[in-house]
Amino acid sequence: MRCAGSPVSLTLAPGRAVQATGEAVLSTPAAQHVSGRTPDGGIAARARGLTKAYGSGETAVLALDAVDVDIARGRFTAVMGPSGSGKSTLMHCLAGLDTVSAGQVWLGETEITGLRERELTRLRRDRIGFMFQSFNLIPTLTAAENITLPMDIAGRRPDPRWLDRVVDALGLRDRLGHRPAQLSGGQQQRVACARALASRPELIFADEPTGNLDSRAGLEVLGFLREAVDDLGQSVVMVTHDPGAAAHSDLVLFLADGRIEDELPGPTAEAVLERMKRFEVVRRPSGDGLGGQEG
Repeated sequence: MRCAGSPVSLTLAPGRAVQATGEAVLSTPAAQHVSGRTPDGGIAARARGLTKAYGSGETAVLALDAVDVDIARGRFTAVMGPSGSGKSTLMHCLAGLDTVSAGQVWLGETEITGLRERELTRLRRDRIGFMFQSFNLIPTLTAAENITLPMDIAGRRPDPRWLDRVVDALGLRDRLGHRPAQLSGGQQQRVACARALASRPELIFADEPTGNLDSRAGLEVLGFLREAVDDLGQSVVMVTHDPGAAAHSDLVLFLADGRIEDELPGPTAEAVLERMKRFEVVRRPSGDGLGGQEG
């Protein structure tokens, strides 16, 4: 995933304000550079002027500040930033899980910011896959039933060839009849990964997918996400705080105070850690920025 134009410099934006009505006021123009842009691979999702404010008046918090970003199709994108930087909020808005205060978001060629809730539900179910830190498996269902549950609810039959390919890629063939309590944490997250892949979605969002796993199981899940991109042609966006996890991606986007301030193609764990240290140095004099808002 290569970006067009010159690299983004590590300069935090000036202060922002929010009107008493809760409507975001942008005190700086949006950057001409679009983070994550790829000239030839196609775009899985994109946002322009994406702004998200919580609360109103003097207590309002601007979690996302006029973000412009392209998520490349067929690539693995990691999103990182200090606590309260807006990284989880960005993922939730791109995935249609949260409303936006201003700006536009597209999944492929579909603008999702204007969709009704029922249309959003259908879009998330049919075109997006999700992985979360908590596995969110139904304890009374087998692994196989958990994997196909979203399609069963939608009344869709899974493609058996694709499903077999996903199951074999994740090493779940001999665990399909097991319930979650009979699986290890790593195996449960693999089931969650298979569920995200089963419908062959346009984009997979993974929010701290290794957060509840030990290092070995975490590496396995990251390897499977990498294989999903390289071998299965999927597109993945992962929010993480772990430089080692981010090193499995093609591109890391760095958020600070609700803006994408930098990006790193072809990351290594060492390079990601060094970049994150710069943000801590810059942010320390001004405190937490978002006042404890989840990032």
